[in-house]
Amino acid sequence: MLEYRMKMILRELIAVEAPITGTYLASITQVTVRTTREDIKNLCTLLEGNGAMIESLMAKGYQLKIMDEQLFRDFLTEISSDDQSMKEFVPNTPEERTKYIIIRLLLHKNYIKLDDLADEMYISRSTIQNDLKQVREILSKYDLNLEVRPNYGLKVKGNEMKLRFCMAEYIFDWDEDIGEQLMDSYLASFDQKALDVFLKIIIKQINSHCITLSDIALNNLLVHIAIAYKRIKSGNHVKLYHMDLQDILKQKEYQVAQEIVNEIEEKCQVEFPQLEVAYIAIHLLGTKMLSQANDAVEEVIDEDILHLVTLALDKIEQELNLGINDDKELILGLSLHLKPAVNRYKYGMNIRNPMLEDIKKNYPLAFEAAIYAGIIIGKETGTEIDEPEVGYIALHIGAAIERRKLKSGPKRCLIVCASGFGTAQLIYYKLKNQFGKDLDVVGTTEYYKLREYNLNDIDFIVSSIPIQDNIPVPVIQVNAILGDSDLRKIGRFVVEQAHSMNTYFSEELMFLRKKYQTMDEVLSFLNDELFKRGIVDETFLEAVYEREKVAPTSYGNLVAIPHPITPKTEKTFLTICTLEKPIKWMDKPVQFICLLCVKRNSQEDLQAMYEMLGEIIDSSTIVERLIKARNYKEFVGSLQ
Repeated sequence: MLEYRMKMILRELIAVEAPITGTYLASITQVTVRTTREDIKNLCTLLEGNGAMIESLMAKGYQLKIMDEQLFRDFLTEISSDDQSMKEFVPNTPEERTKYIIIRLLLHKNYIKLDDLADEMYISRSTIQNDLKQVREILSKYDLNLEVRPNYGLKVKGNEMKLRFCMAEYIFDWDEDIGEQLMDSYLASFDQKALDVFLKIIIKQINSHCITLSDIALNNLLVHIAIAYKRIKSGNHVKLYHMDLQDILKQKEYQVAQEIVNEIEEKCQVEFPQLEVAYIAIHLLGTKMLSQANDAVEEVIDEDILHLVTLALDKIEQELNLGINDDKELILGLSLHLKPAVNRYKYGMNIRNPMLEDIKKNYPLAFEAAIYAGIIIGKETGTEIDEPEVGYIALHIGAAIERRKLKSGPKRCLIVCASGFGTAQLIYYKLKNQFGKDLDVVGTTEYYKLREYNLNDIDFIVSSIPIQDNIPVPVIQVNAILGDSDLRKIGRFVVEQAHSMNTYFSEELMFLRKKYQTMDEVLSFLNDELFKRGIVDETFLEAVYEREKVAPTSYGNLVAIPHPITPKTEKTFLTICTLEKPIKWMDKPVQFICLLCVKRNSQEDLQAMYEMLGEIIDSSTIVERLIKARNYKEFVGSLQ
């Protein structure tokens, strides 16, 4: 079986085409370069005969070479579907141990002794005592308590509904080995036929009642019915608090839930109490996606939801100036998403988002916008919008950002020239040479033919003669032989406020290769530097921590981009800090910190800056170069 570190190394090598240095891999796995060399050596041995090898390239690092695609895929399938039993799995890291302990506690009916858990994981009593701090913290998010009873041991206590949420999250939603192994042991009393029966019943009923569920929602419902069935059989019943049962009984979804339960009761000889049926109905209420085929859009979006979406998009526009608040597809998509989501908030249901880490890494700007939306939605609905939900909202916003990019495309211009075709062609090639793909020169025309030209798709006209007519698009008058000042005038229309990176980076706000060891030390240092220069006030650091509480700004790939929850400065700029060694930033290792400050009430187009930050987050090669940079010149050079 592949060790945890070796899996991380293999994952990194698969994900990139360029070589990765041992130093970078050591940073990711948080061990020494020597240990990484040993891990790679062991990994090479495992890859032998499995269609791949790891090449060591002088002064460049390591690169995965795949010789036989099918063999290698078979190997990946084998390592991802390892079927060792729970007892044979030994967690190595604090994170693995935390997950292991939570699952063991959730799956165990009675108390588990601390010493027994320590023996299973081959660790000391003091180590497991330390791990239990994190276990308690995670359980508290579900309103669950860890009860310690002398001479008996440990047991998870709490509302049955919350226990189920936690079980669903930690047992059924992992793709790591530990999740698979423990899930197998939990479902041992189910044969696959029983799960198939549940799935067929669900699909039959939701189809006959025209309810559409996403794949993830369908899987969630199956998981929760499986848990309900298992726990009813063992005498545990759910208690629904803070809810009006009568309200749920009136819903169409309750009738569907009743029919699902009737079939399960008939086929599996089990009796679901009314509260259990109501619980399944809540899932249908909380995860359904309304079918546009059956409902007119106007009927689907009620006024309250539309008001919520409008407020959220206005807040995003005010803070980030993305130009997406009038996107009709976004308004519809968010409204359809929020209608059932409000049911989840109302009944205190959590939602799992298996794509969360990928969304944060690949769509950082959309995720940031979704956090602003979440704050507004939370205030309006009197709830707290958590990270998984923010992730789903970010998907809708990310799609709108991409749509805007497609619609904007390159600027389109028309050349008007009175000096003949030769001069017009000269201007044409000069513009193409200067602006390339950023400018689409659609053609040239004489002044007298201009009235016949369709100007609907033209952004501006470049003319070598004065044009007095009332024309519906801007006219830039230039010399027949374009000079630098002419090109600058045209450039302002083409690039539209796009700035060079030097606008955001400054030498005095770049602190490279520092020796700080915690997130708090780094943030305190950067805040002091900015405060000393009079750039921020005494509320700045608190606003940065407030943002971290909503969701950590460590995006993976050793990068963190902290920033205040609301804009606090008079200009937009970036403050950089790189570290000699990675530190733990909430839940991830970080070595490159970019403190982002956006101007209050900014009307700037910051898309270029956000895209640049996105590229950094996404590229281990760029991050490695930036971490190595010893001065401002080297740093900026690494981004070219």
